[in-house]
This record gives sequence, structure tokens and C-alpha cells, in this order.
Amino acid sequence: MSAEPYDAVLVLSFGGPEGPDEVRPFLENVTRGRGVPPERLDAVEEHYQHFGGVSPINELNRRLVADLSRALRESGRDLPVYFGNRNWHPLAEDTVEGMARDGVRRALVFATSAYGGYSACRQYHEDIARAREAAVDRTGYAPDLVKLRHFYDHPLFVASVADGVRAARERLDAGHEARLVFTAHSIPESADRTAGPPEEGGHRYSRQMSEAARLVADAVDAADHDLVWQSRSGPPQIPWLEPDIVDHLDDLHDRGVDAVVVSPVGFVSDHLEVVWDLDNEAAEHAEKLGMGFARAASAGSDPRFVEMVVELIAEQVDGAAPRELGSAPRAGVGCNGALCHPGCCEPAKRPAR
Repeated sequence: MSAEPYDAVLVLSFGGPEGPDEVRPFLENVTRGRGVPPERLDAVEEHYQHFGGVSPINELNRRLVADLSRALRESGRDLPVYFGNRNWHPLAEDTVEGMARDGVRRALVFATSAYGGYSACRQYHEDIARAREAAVDRTGYAPDLVKLRHFYDHPLFVASVADGVRAARERLDAGHEARLVFTAHSIPESADRTAGPPEEGGHRYSRQMSEAARLVADAVDAADHDLVWQSRSGPPQIPWLEPDIVDHLDDLHDRGVDAVVVSPVGFVSDHLEVVWDLDNEAAEHAEKLGMGFARAASAGSDPRFVEMVVELIAEQVDGAAPRELGSAPRAGVGCNGALCHPGCCEPAKRPAR
């Protein structure tokens, strides 16, 4: 790894369409090689078109870039902040090419995922390697790119999610004792089994998610809480993490629960899966059941989220001691696409067709 100082930051994210004509090609990029049935893509495309074909994720990340640039200047690190995506424009390959042409030598990469697992972490290492390879092909050169660590248990992340829960509680009628329900993106059970180094026994994704939920629940003095899942997209014959949020609402209703606060702890911003799956489908289902429903904001809208990224950068640049609250393993740091641990978060094998 180069001993040169860092001279830029790259915010690396998932991406989303910004117009009706972009929805289908974006979804095809996301699901390529995953065996997702066309009818599932049709349904998800309809969700995007409900919002004019625009996902809020790119605009939210542009705000993050602007806020992070300002926070870095104020902290004495006047580093340029770039923005690239895995699945849609601005694509990481194009952004890293631009960084190479700008003369960037060594940059830190903040991936907009707090957790481990294949899609949540390892795939970002793969994105980095692919983007560097493209930059070399196009310019003959690529900067070193060092990915920052997971942050699921960082005190500022937990505090941001907790304040979202408190605000959501206040929006419910004062007489309600609402059940606290956390959601995260479901993944195939096979992917969760391989999340983390093999010798760790897998399940790093669900373990970190469970611990994040517990930390937030403790912060808001919740008597009890649940962790459930949303947004599954794979073939129906492949088992995914369950229960789904809508099914869980039915179960809570049958148990006499009359109000819920739902916190999307697995997501760092209110992008379309949060807005559709929770603000539309789950909220409408709760209304049919006669349940009070309030959805908590995600952490990315809180100013402390940017403060947290500045702290993660200080850990890598200055060797500052990491602030962390949990006990589930955290990792994620790697240079130029190298994994943080050999064999970590192997992609789940696809079934024969």
C-alpha cells in the first residue's frame, strides 16, 4: 500500500434512477445474473414510476457530498469529495477515471452501508477494483482507494437512529404504547450464512443488524423490540431472511399490538425501498389493521451522520481510536479492492437452472 497522504474522498453508493426512462435499465443493472423473475422487475418498476421514476438516493448522496466537503474543511482537512455509484450514474468507473485525470493519488472511500455481508460490504470492494481497472484502461493510471470500516455500532450512528425513533414516537397519539420494529433489507439465507470470514461461523450481516437494533432500543429505553426484513427480490424458491415487515404487522395485530414505530435501521438514507415498502405498503397495511403507524427517519438525514464520517476518516488518517458500542465483529477496510479478510463474505452460489 502507498505511503502517500490521502488527497481525496470518494462517496461510493448504490445508485438510483432520476427519470422514468432510467428505471428499467437501472433495475436490470441491479439484478443482472441474480435470476430475478421479469414480473418482479415489472412490479418494482411500477413502484419507481409511482414517484416519477426518480429515486431520492442520488440527491441525498449529493447533499452528503456537500455536507461532508464543508465538514472536512471545518475540521482542517480540505479534501475534494467525489461521488460514484455501483448501479447508475454517476458510475464509479467514470468517477474514478475523473479522479485519475484530476491527479488524485490516494483516496479514502466511504461506502454508504453500515454493515458486513456480500452486498453490504464485499461488493463495494469489488466495485473499487472494477472502477480502478476501468481507470487504468482509459487513462493508464488509477489512484489507490482505501475503503473505510463498517459503522453499525458507532455512537453517532446509533444516536441518529435513536432520535429518529423518538421523533416518530411523538407523532403517535399520546395514549399509544407503540411496539418498536426495526427493518433491514432481506438477503438470501445462504448469503447471511457466508457473511464474514469462514472461521467466524457466518451470519455477520444479521448479527450486526441485531446488535444495531438492540443498541438503538437501549438508547430509547424500549421495553422490547423486533428486527424484521423488507425488500426481498429473489426467486420465490430461494429462502430469504424473514419475517417480512407486512407479515409481521399481521402477527403483531393478532397479539393485540395497536401501534408500531418502524425504524429502517438497515438503511442509511430514505431511498425508494424505504419510501415504498414502509411509507406506502407497510403504512397502508397498518391502517387496514387499525394500527397506529409511525416511520422513523434514517440516520443519513441527521447532521451527526456527517460528523461520524469525519471521525471514520480520522481513524484511518490519524490512527484515532475507533468509537464503537457493540460486540459483533466489524471490519471492511481494504485497499484497491483487497478484502479485509481472505474468503470473507463469499457470494452465495446460484442454484442450477
